[in-house]
Amino acid sequence: MPNTRRLWRRALMVALALVALQLGSLVAPAYACGCGAMVPQSGRQLSVKQETSAVRWDGRSEQIVMRLTVDGNAPRAAWIMPVPSRATVKLGDRRLFDELESLSAPVHRTRSYFWPQDGDWPFTNDRSVGDGAPRAGAAPPVEVVGRERLGPFDVARLTATDPTALRDWLAHNGFQLPPALATELRPYVEQKWEYVAIRLAPEQPGQTLGGPLDPLSLTFASDRLVYPMRLSRLAKTPQTLNLYVLADHRMRTASTIGGAPPDALFAGTIAHPSGALGELTGRDKPVYLTALTQFFGTPSQITGDHELDRSGDDTPFQRAWYTNELLTVGGVPAWLLTVGGVLLVLAVAVAVTIRTRLRRRPVARPGWGAPS
Repeated sequence: MPNTRRLWRRALMVALALVALQLGSLVAPAYACGCGAMVPQSGRQLSVKQETSAVRWDGRSEQIVMRLTVDGNAPRAAWIMPVPSRATVKLGDRRLFDELESLSAPVHRTRSYFWPQDGDWPFTNDRSVGDGAPRAGAAPPVEVVGRERLGPFDVARLTATDPTALRDWLAHNGFQLPPALATELRPYVEQKWEYVAIRLAPEQPGQTLGGPLDPLSLTFASDRLVYPMRLSRLAKTPQTLNLYVLADHRMRTASTIGGAPPDALFAGTIAHPSGALGELTGRDKPVYLTALTQFFGTPSQITGDHELDRSGDDTPFQRAWYTNELLTVGGVPAWLLTVGGVLLVLAVAVAVTIRTRLRRRPVARPGWGAPS
């Protein structure tokens, strides 16, 4: 009887735990964000797995071409991007990021080693590869300065003097963003930034958003290179930022803004840009490419926007992947030839020494000996 009661108690505890787990999944926030705030339809899940952007800056104007990679089951979502001045918006070229990835890819090199390692005879097999605005009070709280349809995107360009009014306008027009957005938008409102609000959906009915989305290109006036990141504080999942910076010199971030230190993937001059990159920067006009990647394990710790400035020098950098190969001569390991050669020389030397000593050794003849 006591054993039966214990079994019933355990079964009840397991059942309660399962119920609690299900309830927790129902009330869990269902949004994440990339550079802006990304929110799916109610009851659906959508997260930004990766944010990749190319930023072109010439000292007066800035152009951001952004591609978000998302994962989830939402058929529709909304996203907002703050910008420091009036922006023009158009679809980006899908080829751009393939070209930038190819330009900044690691070079493959081979380096030889002399002595055998794991994977070489007579050892076991384990080969390794490794390497590096309107005035306050003079304009309505929210003003629509442009709206257009770009492929799968419904884009609205807005100004706002009140963050709560901006949030309410977005909600009224189908951009259902989290209440916390009003708080995160306040610094942008105080600095009189503008906003690009985007509603997106798959091109085919019945599909859900997933994988890399079509890139969007935003161009605006700016006397400093800034990449908006503050709204990423709302993300509930870790974020990865890949940033390609196109300027006259090598660029660096002013701080980590709460993420891991950015890693340099590439730095160097592209002498003759072509393809989508040439259309972005100007054909046959050299441009310096700096490729950075940064991981935000806890997005809520993001402190603000990225500001980038010129690095101390324009030293080029490119990652290299090395393949280690055993040094051979005519297909024969060099170490084996060397060791074999040394042993052969030693053997010959020993043989010569023995032969020489045998020749010099006196031979006793019959009748010779001590005098009688």
